[in-house]
Amino acid sequence: MAEPFPPEGLPLAEARRRVLAALTPLQGVERLPLVACLGRVSAEACRATEAVPGFRAAIMDGYAIVDPLPPVPGSRWRLRGRAAPGAPYAGTLAAGEAIRILTGAPLPEGALRVLPQELVEAADNDLALLRPAGVNPWIRAADEEAAPGQELLAAGVRLGPADLGRLASCGLAALAVRPRPRLGLLISGDELVPAGQTRGPGAIWESNGTLLEALLARLGHGLAARRLVADQPQALAAALEQLAADCDLVVSTGGVSAGDADWIRPLLAERGQVDFWKLFLKPGRPFAFGQLGGKPFFGLPGNPVAAAVTALQLLWPALQALEGAEPEPLPRLKVRLAAPLRRGSGRPELARARLRVGEGGELLAVLEGSQASSRIGSLQGADLLLEIPAELGALEAGTELWAQLLRLPLF
Repeated sequence: MAEPFPPEGLPLAEARRRVLAALTPLQGVERLPLVACLGRVSAEACRATEAVPGFRAAIMDGYAIVDPLPPVPGSRWRLRGRAAPGAPYAGTLAAGEAIRILTGAPLPEGALRVLPQELVEAADNDLALLRPAGVNPWIRAADEEAAPGQELLAAGVRLGPADLGRLASCGLAALAVRPRPRLGLLISGDELVPAGQTRGPGAIWESNGTLLEALLARLGHGLAARRLVADQPQALAAALEQLAADCDLVVSTGGVSAGDADWIRPLLAERGQVDFWKLFLKPGRPFAFGQLGGKPFFGLPGNPVAAAVTALQLLWPALQALEGAEPEPLPRLKVRLAAPLRRGSGRPELARARLRVGEGGELLAVLEGSQASSRIGSLQGADLLLEIPAELGALEAGTELWAQLLRLPLF
């Protein structure tokens, strides 16, 4: 059996593997209107019940004709009518005949080509081709979007605007989705004062709750409960037990290290189990994962940047897995340092940086100000988490490194 608490802490990849191996997706489904499914995970596959759009349609304003081959300039046709979206031409076209047709309108029986209006001249009921038509027939197939029985969406997909728009275009109005995990957040610390209140000597305004709740909301997850508790073991124990009873997973921030007032890990060991403790990572060494009341427990560091970074690296994949989706890591790309970076080797680091494009088109990472795990300002405007291996010390400008992209996709 692997040692659960290596002295230097678990490498991030191993910690993520252990977390995901310990989780089971939540049971049950919800059926919601499509617009309410944004960001949710599909509970079942969806198939088209019929062809979409279901008819051949013009993809250009112009004139529909029956000619199977591109006509030559000087060709002429007799105009017989008009077709518009929702108002098709009722007749059948024959050789030498044409109809005026608008983008999206159904093609009449027999029509094989649309001539773009800028290529022709129409006068009275006569149509003449002025310039070569080209080989493109400018016709959308009846099953361009979907064929009958075609899978539109697999189960376990996190739904974006494009998914929902396609389902709507195929006639679906609602969808079954997996339940979202109910997350309980515990913030601990004798020195913490809620923002907006007067603070005494040595006190600091509590920010982790706001930072984590906002980060989770950006990732599509809300909080079911949020508690701020002083470093008193009985009060902390009661809060942990209540959160475990009411929620699907419990997250704490602070009190997870090894100081005299760090009660979270001992309380977890008494009331559940500690699967592992400490990460070989900067920021984020004091981190605990285990089980509390049969629910997954994540003990995040107390420093805000470390709490946010470990939440992205370990809590977010866990939330995805609990919803029944395959966890998707942040996209990675290679960048170069825009300026030298002074650091000491020892632990792998996820440094916060902005993404810029150099004069030659190269991708540059710009680090601004202190990288201290207590400085939330290092997260402001950050585009990247720069992956710095443990063995690297001072780095020269132009050094190439991998980085995790923090911007989320739109579609």
